[in-house]
Amino acid sequence: MTTTPRPPSETSRENHVTGATIWLTGLPSAGKTTIAYELAGRLRGEGHRVEVLDGDEIREFLSAGLGFTREDRHTNVQRIGFVAELLASHGVKVLVPVIAPYADSREAVRKRHHAGGTAFVEVHVATPLEVCSVRDVKGLYAKQAAGEISGLTGVDDPYEAPETPDLRIESQNQTVQESAAQLHALLTEKGLL
Repeated sequence: MTTTPRPPSETSRENHVTGATIWLTGLPSAGKTTIAYELAGRLRGEGHRVEVLDGDEIREFLSAGLGFTREDRHTNVQRIGFVAELLASHGVKVLVPVIAPYADSREAVRKRHHAGGTAFVEVHVATPLEVCSVRDVKGLYAKQAAGEISGLTGVDDPYEAPETPDLRIESQNQTVQESAAQLHALLTEKGLL
């Protein structure tokens, strides 16, 4: 009696694809999102499935209603971490340019990934505050200086820089392309590309 082999499931066809969450943390205007989109373009060009979970878009659609208290920031980071891990576990390279100012929130996301056997890479875009405030992409530093807003991460709200990130990028010393290439090299070295 012979049996007809069953076609491989969609999941088993994708098992050769390595997903990963690449979390870019740093101060506002550090260059996280710019680097993420630069790398995303390169990875897509190489045939990788890529998603960028932009912090501003997540705030608008997934975390609407959350404020900027420590608890709300933690909740926001955990929501993003859940979505990132879900996508990464299905073979997607997930780039997450999100401040995530608290070390314990980032560590909780890392632990969730490790528990699920999903790769997690922490990148600190370590642009100094002085450089970020000059770049001031969204005008946040100017608004804070004028007293229009408070609770700006790294100025009058805490930012706990990673002590041992997988990669530290000093974006003020290199081009966006060089920063993305540095991160690409790390992903290659870790066997994620």
